[in-house]
Amino acid sequence: MTTPPLDPITLSVIQAALSQVCDEMDLTFSRAAFSPVIAEANDRSDGIYAAEDGALIAQGSGGLPVFVGVMQYSTGNLIERIRGGITAAPEPGDIYIVNDPYLGGTHLMDVRFAMPLWRDGEIFCWLSNTGHWPDIGGAVPGGFSASATAVEQEGLRLPPVKLFKKGRLDAEIYGIICSNIRVADQRIGDIRAQAAALEVGADRLAAVLDRYGDETVRAAIAELRTRAETQMRSLISTIPDGVYRGQAFVDSDGVVDEPLTIALAIEKKGDGLTFDFEGTSPPCTGPMNSVLATTLSSVYLAMRHIFPEVPLSAGAFAPLDVRRPVGTFLDAQYPRPVSGCAAEVSQRIAEAVFSAMVKALPEKVTAAPAGSSGNFALGGHDPARGRDFVMYQISGGGYGGNAGHDGLSNGCSTIGISKSPPIEVMEQAFPILYRHYALREGSGGAGRQRGGFGLSYEVELMRGEARASFVMDHGRTGPQGALGGADGAVNTVTVWRDGQPHVPPHLSKEQDIPMKAGDRVAVGTPGGGGYGNPLERPPERVLQDVAMGYYTREQAERLFGVVIAGMEVDADATEALRRAQSVSAR
Repeated sequence: MTTPPLDPITLSVIQAALSQVCDEMDLTFSRAAFSPVIAEANDRSDGIYAAEDGALIAQGSGGLPVFVGVMQYSTGNLIERIRGGITAAPEPGDIYIVNDPYLGGTHLMDVRFAMPLWRDGEIFCWLSNTGHWPDIGGAVPGGFSASATAVEQEGLRLPPVKLFKKGRLDAEIYGIICSNIRVADQRIGDIRAQAAALEVGADRLAAVLDRYGDETVRAAIAELRTRAETQMRSLISTIPDGVYRGQAFVDSDGVVDEPLTIALAIEKKGDGLTFDFEGTSPPCTGPMNSVLATTLSSVYLAMRHIFPEVPLSAGAFAPLDVRRPVGTFLDAQYPRPVSGCAAEVSQRIAEAVFSAMVKALPEKVTAAPAGSSGNFALGGHDPARGRDFVMYQISGGGYGGNAGHDGLSNGCSTIGISKSPPIEVMEQAFPILYRHYALREGSGGAGRQRGGFGLSYEVELMRGEARASFVMDHGRTGPQGALGGADGAVNTVTVWRDGQPHVPPHLSKEQDIPMKAGDRVAVGTPGGGGYGNPLERPPERVLQDVAMGYYTREQAERLFGVVIAGMEVDADATEALRRAQSVSAR
């Protein structure tokens, strides 16, 4: 039977329904999870993927953008392994688990579930989600081993296996997982939540199919994919043809104290873009390698930031040709360690894209955002509760300024919309106390539109003993300014032990720092890069920033050339100072 052509209203309703299914999966996952990093920070994502190749159909609006390409890649890999007989074929009620980064993943802590949706004995599509588990075993609590030299040191690595078989949790595989991770008794809550999200998605999607018919929905999915590609090509066509170059730097790999370079050339020709990473640093010794799936997804999410109006589907990625960066640290092969790839390297890749594209689309692209997830893991024993704990803290930073306005302060990371868990929840769950939690004043890069401000916080261990680990970045160089704007402030980490300060040799990467009650960790996250010449910023706006405490009067003069007397701008002194600074800058 031939399916009648879709009218625009039906197509729009089905598109919204698919997105709503993913949103309900996200909500279920967060509400049912035990770990604050999922339940409060929303470090998770859910989506719908094609039965044939795992191509993205829809993803929840509350899911991490970096998982867009990653889950598409991992679902496609699972399908190929099933076809090749490597992985057992699915039956109704089966749910696969996988976190192997080389099979389309990120770091080991991001654990993916995948479940087929059956219709009349055939797979209509796959439902998949990813959640950040606070621990996956390995050398250090939390999995962020800053000095790992092989992936085995980072934790338990799972190929695609059936964790649920015909709807029942496989006790043997669950036992293997629990035997290899810390605070194992808490993982059942996250596992059940992750599976429940898929079940809710299956129920909601089945209702959509029952209402509109399988063939109508299938036709809508195909049309939406085509339209997303068409829209992306149309937007790309507005960019002048040419080659646009950008770069970004990773502080170090955690082992060798030398920066890693991401070199990028973007060629725009016609209605497509080609991304070439030739000149990028070779594979590194430490855990800042990126697997291909994360590298691809980083490019996709960067373009998503630039053209947010394009609906999420595999069609939006079709005009983006990413040449495989063979022989670089952006194409990690086993057994290269990868714990920093999703949270840190992915953001450096996006920064390189912004650095190049701001030259092509200065009115649309921002200066560099903070670009670090601020990964801080603290694991130890809580004597008051008689149990071990693993705390994982993520934190925001400043966004870059752009042609229209200043950068957002304390925004989420470039790769996602996860947020810092509320400090009250963290203090209830773990033996810690936040001594300080505020905007990091002065951290935004100066510019006609300044960068947003990062976060400053200090946390104290209240009882017991613990070990702290950090995998952050932008400790050596700040987020890049654009078109004459200044860089944002660098990331800072200080561990106070017995009243004495300790700064990690790699600035914002170190593992296994012993702490006892009374010891503290102080972190300052990066501010965003400034956009445009700071001497062109209206003096009244600089005055307002000083009045708010964002900058000091000295900074107003040094960074913006604005002289403030009392609480007013000294117009004559400002004009003279800006004239002198402009001459000295030539």
